[in-house]
Amino acid sequence: MEYREVTIYTTTQGIEPLTLMLNDLGINGFVIEDAADFEEFITEVTPHWDYVDESLMSKRDAESNVKIYLPDNDQGVEQLAMVTEAVEKLKASGEDFGRLELVLNQVKDEDWANNWKRFFKPLKVGEKFLIKPSWEDCPDTEGRHVLEIDPGNAFGSGTHETTKLCIGLLEGVVKEGAEALDMGCGSGILAVAALLCGAQHVTAVDIDEAAVKTAGENMERNGFTAYTALCGNVLGDDALAASLGDAKYDVIAANIVADVLIAMTPLFDRWLKADGHLIVSGIIGSRAEDVRSALEAGGFTVCERRQDNDWVAYCLHR
Repeated sequence: MEYREVTIYTTTQGIEPLTLMLNDLGINGFVIEDAADFEEFITEVTPHWDYVDESLMSKRDAESNVKIYLPDNDQGVEQLAMVTEAVEKLKASGEDFGRLELVLNQVKDEDWANNWKRFFKPLKVGEKFLIKPSWEDCPDTEGRHVLEIDPGNAFGSGTHETTKLCIGLLEGVVKEGAEALDMGCGSGILAVAALLCGAQHVTAVDIDEAAVKTAGENMERNGFTAYTALCGNVLGDDALAASLGDAKYDVIAANIVADVLIAMTPLFDRWLKADGHLIVSGIIGSRAEDVRSALEAGGFTVCERRQDNDWVAYCLHR
C-alpha cells in the first residue's frame, strides 16, 4: 500500500494544539519533530558522546513539524480534507503557531521496513568470516565461516569499523571450548562470531530488550543454542553483574563507547579468567588513550591495537 506523508510545519508552541486537533479527527499516530527539544539535545547531551553523525547535526536548524501518514485511497483523501480544514481554523485563531503549511510526499509502505536492505550485502571480515544478511544467497564462501545476520533494530550488521575490528581480534583469541561474554551485544554478531570460532557457550548482555531478542534469534539462525541472553545495565544492577560470575570467561568482547568501557574496567577484571582476553572497541581515536590508560590501571596489558579510519580497538590480557 502507498501512503501520503503529510508534514505540517509549526512552532514548538503549536505542536500541542496541532496534535490535539489531529486526535479529535481520529488520527492518533504521528511523528513530532520539536526544534526546541533538538536544540536541547545538541547543547546538553551530544557533548558527552564520542561520535555524533553529521546528518544529525545538519538538522539543527530544522523547523518544528508534525508528520502524519494517510492511506492513498478515498479514506485518505477524506482525512486529508479534514486535516486541511482544521489547520485553516488554527491559522484563523490568531495564535502564533508558525506557518501551518502542509507538504505532501508519497511513501510506499515497504520502503520503511525494507529499503535499507539493498545496501547490506555479503561482506568478508577478518581472515575467517563472510557476513551475509539472512535474505541474501552466497554460494561461494571461499571456505570462510558464514555468519548470517539480521540486525533488525539492533546495532551490528558487520559493516561498521568497530564491529569489523572486534571480529578480526576475536579470530585470534577464541579457542575451542571457550566461554565468551558479549557485553553490549546489539544484534549478537560478536556472540555468533565467537561461537563460530569454537566457543562452547556465549553470554550476551544488552540494556535494550529488542537487542537481546535479536541477538538470540541470530544465534539460533546460525545453528547455536548454547547461549544465555540477558537484558539490563550491569553498571546499575549489582544482581545482574553478580549473575555473570567471577573469573568465568576466557574472552570478553565489548563494543560500546569509551566512557562506558572505562566505567566497566573493575567488572571486566571480575569476570575475566586470569589468562583471559578482553576485546574492547567502539572507541573514537581521540579517546583511545583514555581507555587504554584506564584499563592498564585496572590490571590489563595491551597485546594488540588495531585502527580502522578513526575507530580503535584493543585486545588486552590479564
